[in-house]
Amino acid sequence: MSEIKSPRIHHLGVQTADLDNSLNWYLEFFDAELRWSLDRFSSLTLSRLPGIRRLVEVGAGDLRFHLFDRDGHNGEIPDPHGLQFQHACLQVGSPDDLEVIRRRWTDLYESGRFSFARPDQPTAIVVDGDGVQSLYLFDVNGLEFEFAYLPDDHQ
Repeated sequence: MSEIKSPRIHHLGVQTADLDNSLNWYLEFFDAELRWSLDRFSSLTLSRLPGIRRLVEVGAGDLRFHLFDRDGHNGEIPDPHGLQFQHACLQVGSPDDLEVIRRRWTDLYESGRFSFARPDQPTAIVVDGDGVQSLYLFDVNGLEFEFAYLPDDHQ
């Protein structure tokens, strides 16, 4: 059996009840670009995601998000006690990046241009015993992201 090379994330898929709101927020928050959009799907996609209407890819450098909406979405955020991916962690290059990200989130939230599923503000920047610095925040859909700065000895 051949060895599997280290996998890496290609994209994160985000289901949303309001694709335009999510798309605009992801474009601004991540200073990203719209790479492509689909409204016709394979039979496999239709069987996995019944009612899918539109799928867009947003990218910032190597970071990609696939945002999509489906007919009949109930608009509810996931049960915090249910099984789910709890958060996605994105590594940043410096501790200062965490302050910039926190400020960008706050500016977009306070602009009133976006509808947020959760009113929770970003956390304070915390530093663990190993010197890893983290910031947690929710996107417009109520999905949690961690942004982390890892010192050189933790790369």
